[in-house]
Amino acid sequence: MNYGQFLNMIPEALLVLALLIVFFADFCLHKSERKVSVLGKLTAALLLCQTVMLTVAEPSIAFGGMYVATQAANVMKLILTMGTLIVVIMAQPWVENEARRYAGEFHLLVLSTLLGMYMMTSSGNFLMFFLGLETASVPMACLVAFDKLKKNSAEGAAKYILTATFSSGIMLYGLSFIYGSIGTLYYDDVLSRMTYFAQFKSQLPMLIMGLVFFFSGLGFKLSLVPFHFWTADTYEGAPTPVTGYLSVVSKGAAAYALMFIFMRAFAPLTEYWEYMLYIVIVLSITVANLFAIRQSELKRFMAFSSISQAGYIMLAVIGSSQTGMASLMYYILVYVVANMAVFTVISTVEQNNNGRTDMNAYNGFYQTNPKLSFLMTLALFSLAGIPPFAGMFSKFFVFMAAAQQGSFWAYFVVFIALINTVVSLYYYLLIVKAMYIKQTDTPLPTFTTDLYTRVALVVCTLGIVLFGVCSCIYDYLFAASASVM
Repeated sequence: MNYGQFLNMIPEALLVLALLIVFFADFCLHKSERKVSVLGKLTAALLLCQTVMLTVAEPSIAFGGMYVATQAANVMKLILTMGTLIVVIMAQPWVENEARRYAGEFHLLVLSTLLGMYMMTSSGNFLMFFLGLETASVPMACLVAFDKLKKNSAEGAAKYILTATFSSGIMLYGLSFIYGSIGTLYYDDVLSRMTYFAQFKSQLPMLIMGLVFFFSGLGFKLSLVPFHFWTADTYEGAPTPVTGYLSVVSKGAAAYALMFIFMRAFAPLTEYWEYMLYIVIVLSITVANLFAIRQSELKRFMAFSSISQAGYIMLAVIGSSQTGMASLMYYILVYVVANMAVFTVISTVEQNNNGRTDMNAYNGFYQTNPKLSFLMTLALFSLAGIPPFAGMFSKFFVFMAAAQQGSFWAYFVVFIALINTVVSLYYYLLIVKAMYIKQTDTPLPTFTTDLYTRVALVVCTLGIVLFGVCSCIYDYLFAASASVM
């Protein structure tokens, strides 16, 4: 094997180097009082350097096509790295207050998960994708269980790891069907053999079965209905920064990989998997919205919100076009900043209010903390798709990508999604109502936020406001999406 091919995997190589740097820094600073602060700043600095490098990264191929870094994949890695950077910054107060002894482990697990997501987005082979998926999932389970002395954290981690294991088994079973019917696991070879082999029709039932199992396994990772049952308990039990990481960065990597595989490997089977997507999208958006209305615990509330948002992301997959890929990446970019802004406020309130994350804790929040209330409102409005915030444009683009498919059922799904947007506006406004209108005899005390929280909120708020008005961002994503076609 030519080990020089690792030089074609510069983003992954640099991330492994960052892992080693953080590991040795943790080892050398074992007894230092400044350990937690230094590790947080070091990890953030390394991720910032990674984002700079990804802006100039070139497309590359390694190991016979198992690793394929297109321009779109590099842009997606940039978005994931930016999201991880925000998570590391907003998690720093929690790490310093509640996880000081395990600060090194936390940052190492976060970087390990990001490495797995890199592998997922640059996979050109189903086995490479599966290895990346497991590399991302196993450290994530450790992060969910980080508050190991709390019952909810252990319960959430158990449900996450059990469903992850089950979904991985289903996915591997599907991959065995795909390999048995087509004789290869390379995306491009799967596509070419389906296109040119005369005996393809005789193997079609087995291939479709493999596709269904593969999508079912990935549906668990995306928490799409009906594969969503683990989501609420896991989100509630995990530490709040980890919940934010799980809801945006992990979901974004899986959504991009799913669309890439559908476009790159299963394009001839579009007439089969598009109807499967129609059903899952309608169920995910509708069921999640209805259950979100009933929630009084804010992290469970955001869990059902993330299920609904995953359904909206899947609208871009229906288009299976350059517009669809650009819309998907743009939606994930906007979703990262909006959702992380919400979780940053939730984490801040949790640390200053005896760990409370129920919605009643926000009654009268505007009276004592008007700035945080205002930023929370902006983020919720963006998630709901209210103009002029970036969330409105992201929803418009995924609706447009789905409608370009041109069939009656595509229009019907878009119509259902539009109706559900009104429903989502209602339950997002429940939080706004609690902050601005509801009164309580014991509102949250006035408190000041630390520098890390301010930086995270400033970055997220700028993204919410600017991503919707800077058309050059979508143009850049659209140009990068051409590399997938």
